[in-house]
Amino acid sequence: MSAPRLGIGIIGAGRVGAALGAALRAEGHAITGAYAVSAASRERAAALLPGTPLLGVHEIVERSEMVLLAVPDDQLPGLASGIASAGIAPGGQIFAHTSGRFGTAVLAPLERTGAAALALHPAMTFTGTPADLPRLIGCPVGITAKTSVLPIAQALVVEIGAEPVTIAEGDRPLYHAALAHGANHLVVLVDQSRELLRSVGIEEPGQYLRPLLGAALEESLRRGSDALTGPVMRGDAGTVAAHLEALAEADGSAAARRAPADAERTYRALARAALDRAGLDAHTAQQIAALLERGAPQPEEGER
Repeated sequence: MSAPRLGIGIIGAGRVGAALGAALRAEGHAITGAYAVSAASRERAAALLPGTPLLGVHEIVERSEMVLLAVPDDQLPGLASGIASAGIAPGGQIFAHTSGRFGTAVLAPLERTGAAALALHPAMTFTGTPADLPRLIGCPVGITAKTSVLPIAQALVVEIGAEPVTIAEGDRPLYHAALAHGANHLVVLVDQSRELLRSVGIEEPGQYLRPLLGAALEESLRRGSDALTGPVMRGDAGTVAAHLEALAEADGSAAARRAPADAERTYRALARAALDRAGLDAHTAQQIAALLERGAPQPEEGER
C-alpha cells in the first residue's frame, strides 16, 4: 500500500508536526511550508525540516495538496472553521489532524469545501528531535476517516513504518483518555517516586527505580492486574498504615525534604484502585479500605 507523492504543508511545527513532516518527507513527499510561531518551533523546523520555508497559514493552504494540522486540541475547531470561512481551501485537498481527542467531525467545515478529512494520532510521546523518527517504526496510529478516504490514511501511516488502527469517531475521547491516563500519569507517579527516594539520600533515583519499574511495566503490559505485587495485594494493612504515616510526614515537610507534596494523595487513590483488583477476602479488604479512607492511625497520647 502506498500513497501518491503529495505536497504537504505543516500548520504547527511542534514536536508532533515537525517529526511527522520529517517522516513523510523521508518517504518522498514534499513539504511545501511550515507554520511556526515560537522560537522553539522555528528551531525545531530548522532541525527536522531543513530548507522548508516558514509561511503563514493562508500560503500553506493555498500551495499544499495535503495540510497537516498539528496544533493543540482546543485550537483545532477554530483553526478548521477559520480556514474554511476564509475561502482559501480550493477543494480536493486532504486535511489531516494529529489530535487524539477528535475524529473527523471537527474538520466538517473543511469537508464542506470539498476537502477530505483524516484524523491521525500516533500513540507515542514525541521529543521533537530526530530520535522520534525510528520510534515511529511499528508505532500504533489511531486513524479515523470516512470509508472512501480511509485507505489514504492507512497508506500514509504504513509509509512511515507505523501501524494504522481504526478508531470510531465516537470512541476518540475515551481512546485518548486511556492513552493520556497511562502515559502522562505514569510520568507523575514516577516523578513522585524519584523525589521521595531523593529525599532519603538516594542520589540517582532514576537508576535505582529502573529495574523495578521496567519489570513492573513489562509484566503489567503482558498480564494486566495479575502483575500486581506489594502490600495491598498481600493484604499487609500494617505496611499500608506505615506508608501512609511516612508519606504524611514527607508531605508535611516537603519543602525541607524536597519530597512531592501530593504523594500521599496519589498513593491513596492508586492503592484504592489496586485494592479493587487485589481479590482479597472481605475482612482484609475492609481493613485496608478503612485505612485508606481515614489515614494512618494516630499514636496514643502516651506514645507521643
